[in-house]
Amino acid sequence: MVPPRVYLAGPDVFFPQPTLWAAGKKTICDRYGLIGVSPLDDLTEEPAEWAAFPFWRRIALRNEAHIKSCQGLIANLTPFRGPSADVGTVYEVGFARALGLAIFGYATTTEAFLPRTLKALGSEAKARQDGTWHDGDGLLVEQFGLFDNLMIEGGITGSGGVLITGDAGRWDDLSLFERCVHAAAARLRR
Repeated sequence: MVPPRVYLAGPDVFFPQPTLWAAGKKTICDRYGLIGVSPLDDLTEEPAEWAAFPFWRRIALRNEAHIKSCQGLIANLTPFRGPSADVGTVYEVGFARALGLAIFGYATTTEAFLPRTLKALGSEAKARQDGTWHDGDGLLVEQFGLFDNLMIEGGITGSGGVLITGDAGRWDDLSLFERCVHAAAARLRR
């Protein structure tokens, strides 16, 4: 039996040594009987017409092709440059959900979305008498007690996957990723 392939989504491609980082994650996947697929991996059969596209478009197409070649997706959803997960990673989670893949997520913090958002808004955040929070433009701030936007957690749960959070305190702590890989292997290797 060919081991299940899992796409390794996340802002990890922006880390100082992203290829080394991806190799470490792939090693963990291998220990659990999964094949980790990094956004940095080459495609074995990249269509010739892609050569005419700008570099950014080739990256997007390659990442979508990688996701389509997998049975699951593991996403680093640690807040990135703001109170929420990396927007590119969130796109990949939605893309995988639309394809019917199993989605697993992890984050190196347990702080919920609402307090992270209120911190980001600072003095612009205003509480109303009904208990709701609004930003400086009067727009409602999401407050379901979830880790991030409800659509992210809804997509993970709806796919049969799990979201694992913990206060690792560091980006380079892979213990939560490993717990996520363990959960993915249990689901995908059935």
